[in-house]
Amino acid sequence: MRLSDLSVLVVEDHGFQRRVALRLLEELGLQRVAAAADGRAALAALELAPADVVLVDLDLPEMDGIEFIGHVASHRRAGAIALTSALDPALLNTVQGMARAYGLRVLGVVEKPLTTFKLAEVLGRFHDEEVTPEAEPHVEIGPDVLRRALDAGEFEAWFQPKVAISTGNVIGVEALARWPHEGRMIGPARFIPLLERSGMIGELTERMLEQSCRWRRRWADDGLELGLSVNVSMLNLADVATADRYQQIVADHGVRPRDLVIEVTESSVMSEAAHVLNVLARLRLKGFGLAIDDFGTGYSSLAQLSQIPFTELKIDRGFVSGAPTQPRKRAVVEASLDLARKLHLTVVAEGVETLEEWQMLAELGCQQVQGFLVSAAVPGRALPGAIRDWHQPEAVPPR
Repeated sequence: MRLSDLSVLVVEDHGFQRRVALRLLEELGLQRVAAAADGRAALAALELAPADVVLVDLDLPEMDGIEFIGHVASHRRAGAIALTSALDPALLNTVQGMARAYGLRVLGVVEKPLTTFKLAEVLGRFHDEEVTPEAEPHVEIGPDVLRRALDAGEFEAWFQPKVAISTGNVIGVEALARWPHEGRMIGPARFIPLLERSGMIGELTERMLEQSCRWRRRWADDGLELGLSVNVSMLNLADVATADRYQQIVADHGVRPRDLVIEVTESSVMSEAAHVLNVLARLRLKGFGLAIDDFGTGYSSLAQLSQIPFTELKIDRGFVSGAPTQPRKRAVVEASLDLARKLHLTVVAEGVETLEEWQMLAELGCQQVQGFLVSAAVPGRALPGAIRDWHQPEAVPPR
């Protein structure tokens, strides 16, 4: 789909601003555009004709933009939203987080005054963003489907490069689960929680570990030595035999524990704290690295840092995205880096998409980054090519 093929609804109470937005969209070649002066009229318009993108101003009469976004989320009448506002950036950031929590795709903020460049930049993200689980409402997934998929080996390990800021070199990869299912690629946010609830997450994790080790061995045979990170749910760690199984898997594939980082993800509170700490301590004793994933979100917290012998801290993409222009996000990144330095932890910033984010992280002393600026996750066979593309002279950002 081209930019000009998008259908867009403008929700703006100021008549002049509304007309400007419509004119600019027409200049961009969009033909399916509509407008509404308030939230209720916009909801009525979406009921008749859902839109790909809703451009919404927060300061609306009667029903404000925040309430309106909640209704859009509950009725699933738009593919994505973008905010058009000159309000406090901290408030706009909060609203974007709220919309994402509702399950909406959020393309960003179009700062006023609107221009064709600003609109094209934000609307262009409609095609760039990875499809989210909420955008796949017709895929019905139950325990039986997951069981068959596991038994058939349908889940695949894809790999996203991790780059050292000091050199620009790819030094490792994170393994990310992908599921080709009924002609579409389903991301982990769609199936990981279901596997956890169904008691099958352990099987998936061990299969991802096996696939990842096989690929690492193959890359090493071709002269490409890379560190490897694999995500492990806290639910996997309640079994005290886990550390020995992981050690055996990597040994069977000729990989050393010191070349592998276990990224601990928390979708639930530790229910078996003693067993979890037992397994993590033994993994560290065997030489595995341990990373606290998505630091600052969910259950990833200072309490975990104080209890578990982590070697790496990963700053969540939600803090990195937009941090160069959002003081509160930058402050969180700075504080995380300062804490990591005091604890002698390696820091990886996730979700880096712009040169400005790279430069900010370099200035603040972050050691490693991953994100679309370097490469999206790719199948194992495509990784050497993705690394070659990144290492082209024009690709590596200034340091």
